[in-house]
Amino acid sequence: MKIGVIGSGSWGTALVKLLTDNQHTIVWCVRNEKMAECIRTRHHNPKYLSSVYFTGSHLSVVTDPASLYDTCEIVVYAVPSAYLKSYIEPFSNLIRPSTTILSAVKGMLHEEKVLLNTYLKQTAGVEEDRYISIMGPCHAEEVAAERLSYLTFAGKNTVLTHEMADLFRTAYLKTIVSTDVEGVQLAAVLKNVYALGAGIAHGLGYGDNFQSVLVANAAGEMNRFLSEWNRSNTSYAYTDSVYLGDLLVTCYSLYSRNRSFGTMIGKGYSVASSLLTMQMVAEGYPAAKCIHGMALEWQIDLPIARTIYAILWEQVDAAVAFEHLETILC
Repeated sequence: MKIGVIGSGSWGTALVKLLTDNQHTIVWCVRNEKMAECIRTRHHNPKYLSSVYFTGSHLSVVTDPASLYDTCEIVVYAVPSAYLKSYIEPFSNLIRPSTTILSAVKGMLHEEKVLLNTYLKQTAGVEEDRYISIMGPCHAEEVAAERLSYLTFAGKNTVLTHEMADLFRTAYLKTIVSTDVEGVQLAAVLKNVYALGAGIAHGLGYGDNFQSVLVANAAGEMNRFLSEWNRSNTSYAYTDSVYLGDLLVTCYSLYSRNRSFGTMIGKGYSVASSLLTMQMVAEGYPAAKCIHGMALEWQIDLPIARTIYAILWEQVDAAVAFEHLETILC
């Protein structure tokens, strides 16, 4: 059984490490031939997590997604949501409905306001019970360093979901199984938005006391949003690690690219200059606009998310916006 991994950033690299550590046969689709040749000859990714080395004959590296779709029974997406279409639309006729899809994408298709499972069903006819979302409080850097981490695998087919979780389990990675496919994906979108807010607060000079209140209120907003989405899902519990744990680590960790992006905004950098400085995509930036639109449509009050949207997309002064936010947090 071959597993295809699309994505050569930090998260894609960490997932390939997990799978090769478990001796699975991997086809890894990376962004260009220069990177591919370096991985083939020097056995490491030259740009991301370069200290991780791949050994053995179980890994082949390609740059054309078509060869991956043609040979792999399992496909793992680990690319920023902004680039998803380029790996799916031109190859939709090659994606078999019976292919098992694992999504490690911590975002959604923002223009369409749809999650990846919905998009794949509409575009390539992927069966709902063949789709599994991989989420959780799990930074790629710590996985690469083999520091104990936890990942949640969410799928409607519990037997298949357990099988996929087993493929990734190692001594340093524990796996959890859930049925809340949409909820865990939305939680990943939301936590990136709130991590931007935590970064903005840090950049503005707020201390730990305010940060704790901000994140506690953000957890409440996330719960309201997910509760609206999950009205019929009795398995939803926002205190689980895939919801609350992921929110906490993304808001507080120095590895968090969204917190780093927000810190630059809080220190007075423009959105454009902050985006140019970042070497990795901050998913919370487009997500802030998407979540704001969804909240308006569903009539959900999300004052923190609304404030972050106003700073990023309406050029509202961050200090002024947070002064107002001070008065409504509790």
